[in-house]
Amino acid sequence: MNILAIGDVVGDRAVAYLEQTLWGVRRAHAVDFVVANGENAAEIRGLNANQAARLLAAGVDVVTLGNHTYGQRDLYPVLESEPRIIRPANFPPQAPGMGYTVQPANGCRVLCMNVCGRVFMEAYADPFGTVESILRREAGNYDVSLLDVHAEATSEKLAIARYFDGKIDIVFGTHTHVATADECRLPRGTAYQTDLGMTGPTDGVLGVSTEAVLEKFRSLMPVRFSTSQGPVRANATLFSDGNAPRRIVF
Repeated sequence: MNILAIGDVVGDRAVAYLEQTLWGVRRAHAVDFVVANGENAAEIRGLNANQAARLLAAGVDVVTLGNHTYGQRDLYPVLESEPRIIRPANFPPQAPGMGYTVQPANGCRVLCMNVCGRVFMEAYADPFGTVESILRREAGNYDVSLLDVHAEATSEKLAIARYFDGKIDIVFGTHTHVATADECRLPRGTAYQTDLGMTGPTDGVLGVSTEAVLEKFRSLMPVRFSTSQGPVRANATLFSDGNAPRRIVF
């Protein structure tokens, strides 16, 4: 099975770019299943209901989220009704939505999980214990498993992957918007990459306008961020059975 994982989608122009390109990429690489992190699609602050529907129509099978999950209120009912849009599982239990889903792909059942890290982030529940609980609960109900670790610290992402090496098929990180060059298979077989990178404008600073970021750094005052306006590029990684993960840029 070929699974394509797409890095953080930044801004509505990135959503439109995937609408134009993703089905072609799926055909070119014989992709069976696509997962994309969409938590920055609504101009950096979350994902709205319209964009969620567009990403699914564009060829994304499951959309994961992160610390900006609740940036757009019109997504709340979508999180309760659409199992293909998942938020971090280690959010408080009363938070809208689910932290994992099982979806069909080419005759297989794919378990998709999403957690937030805790280093330099909010005081979320333990991601290790949260994922262990999901694996126990869904034992026997899936054929392939993957985990999106939405986290700041590379060490935390790798520690989670090491802990679940051989227990989860694919572990990748999101959130930092910079693709790492460490795609590999861990000793017990888990395919891993610390961060997928970003799908969005290539100029600016991590998809945000340079002027806004410079003002923030230099003034230390609150600044409203907006997406930059340069050409859009998608960073993704192809995970295939028995092969090392392979980065794809389109």
